[in-house]
Amino acid sequence: MKTILKLEGFALFVLSIFLFSQLPYPWWVYPLLFFVPDISMIGYARDTRVGAVIYNLVHHYGVSIGLYLLGFFLGSPVIQLIGVILFGHSSLDRALGYGLKYSDSFQNTHLGKIGRE
Repeated sequence: MKTILKLEGFALFVLSIFLFSQLPYPWWVYPLLFFVPDISMIGYARDTRVGAVIYNLVHHYGVSIGLYLLGFFLGSPVIQLIGVILFGHSSLDRALGYGLKYSDSFQNTHLGKIGRE
């Protein structure tokens, strides 16, 4: 099952690249902004509960898809861009085995434990 979820994440990452290609931005913008969502880990400076809430909000597919669609319906490429970046980043995270976080530990994700045992 874990392999299927990783393949699904990779397929969604490819979809994000396609969606980005439909926006009016040069290609270098995608890799430039790709790791910006990881700033959400700053919440872990407070504690694991706050860190998990902020991280999961930024890495949630529903948030990214909602922003993309909001941008589409409002005719705002900037909002679409934010949605695509969040979606692509979260998808590659899932493909690499990094899931949404539980509040007890950064290493405890919905896809299993990450890092060293």
